[in-house]
Amino acid sequence: MRLSEREIDGTLAALADPTRRAVVDLLRRQPLRAGEIAARFDVSAPAMSRHLRVLRRGGLIEEDRVEEDARVRVYRLRPERFRHLQAWLERVEGFWAGQLDAFKQHAETRARRR
Repeated sequence: MRLSEREIDGTLAALADPTRRAVVDLLRRQPLRAGEIAARFDVSAPAMSRHLRVLRRGGLIEEDRVEEDARVRVYRLRPERFRHLQAWLERVEGFWAGQLDAFKQHAETRARRR
């Protein structure tokens, strides 16, 4: 499956904020409760809630409720979104690699003619 343009936009917008990137890096190690995430940052609980919501909407994280207490949420990364983003980046990189190869060939051909 490929990401739609809208999904790519949402993913990149979610990663545009340094706090959200730090949350992703934190969750890379292990799933954490919302309170555990908030405790590691110098932001208010409502601000962290907004960051988590943006990451969820961007498809980068998901939340699970704890059976014992429905108020508690545990957040984890959604690896499939990162795989799709990586595939998109590889396609973009492939385009630029092709452009650079073509430029290199052009420059070498011109240099030989001189």
